[in-house]
Amino acid sequence: MEISINRDRLLKNFLEYTAIDSESGNEAAMASRVAADLEALGCPVRTDETGNVTALFAGEAPALIMCAHMDTVAPGRGVRPVITDGVIHTDGSTVLGGDDKSGIAAIVEAIRTAKEAGLPHRTIEAVFTVREETGMTGSKALDYEKLSAKEAVVFDSGGDAGKIITAAPGQTKIRAEIKGVAAHAGVAPEKGVSAIQAGAAAISAMKLLRIDGETTANIGTFTAVGATNIVSPSAFIEAEARSRDNAKLEAQTKHMTECLENACRRFGAELDCRVSVSYKGYALPADDPLTAAVEQACRRLGIVPVTAASGGGSDANVLNAAGIKAVVLGTGMDKVHTTSERITVKNLEDTARIALELMTLRQQ
Repeated sequence: MEISINRDRLLKNFLEYTAIDSESGNEAAMASRVAADLEALGCPVRTDETGNVTALFAGEAPALIMCAHMDTVAPGRGVRPVITDGVIHTDGSTVLGGDDKSGIAAIVEAIRTAKEAGLPHRTIEAVFTVREETGMTGSKALDYEKLSAKEAVVFDSGGDAGKIITAAPGQTKIRAEIKGVAAHAGVAPEKGVSAIQAGAAAISAMKLLRIDGETTANIGTFTAVGATNIVSPSAFIEAEARSRDNAKLEAQTKHMTECLENACRRFGAELDCRVSVSYKGYALPADDPLTAAVEQACRRLGIVPVTAASGGGSDANVLNAAGIKAVVLGTGMDKVHTTSERITVKNLEDTARIALELMTLRQQ
């Protein structure tokens, strides 16, 4: 028999969470609130130097990590949530912050419900990270030796509750400075080397946007500021590549850097190019036991599970790279990173129901 989630309490806490300012880098107030809520439930809580909050809901083995991030994108200050016909949204001046406070609210409510009902449950290591939106800074700084679980569910995806992300791309970033030679554009342009021209030639030679079903690439910044009568001596390019296949990611990154090198060599410009790996991709096999367990939990609740691959990264990328098998679950968040962000009360409740089902040890 299913134990019901207290929807009114869940909704109340979610609305209170969204009203707490927590743009990336400013999560302290949210961290304090989440820590207080978990301590009130008797969970030992630890806040690390980076600001991540971890809590232990002790139970039986095997342990499971339940993860969500505390930060939001801008504009995320002074959020005023509104409910209209079962849909939670804002007044249109800010994001809602359901990304990812819907995940936090669901995990906390599931722990609270399991504790109140005295349900046998797995050991849950609740992990709430900072600065996920700015490159998964929080999860990269976690002390993984202090976590015992080898599996994780990350509540941080769009799509209705029941969506399961089993593959996501890795990402590299390319930052290139092209140094040309300044010259008077009207008097002696042949004495100059145009950094803009070299950069434009490099970009025009690149394969960009959708490369294949697993791989994308994009130029985010191409900057050169100067007078029209001066041959541009400097240009800056910032780009990215993503792929769910790490070999393809390496190949696409190499292709883009070679285009930069070749263009600069052709025009006589100097290149300072730096490549960094933001995070690695992951892909779980179709018959993976963790995915199967989540699917079964959804079906027991009458929720149809849907597996999918993502085009973006999350804390799950970092967890998988650290040796903790992780999938991302949908919470129903919609139109995220916009002032039209919204989530239905039903999806919020279903997310908490899934979290509770995954943590309890009832005989099925």
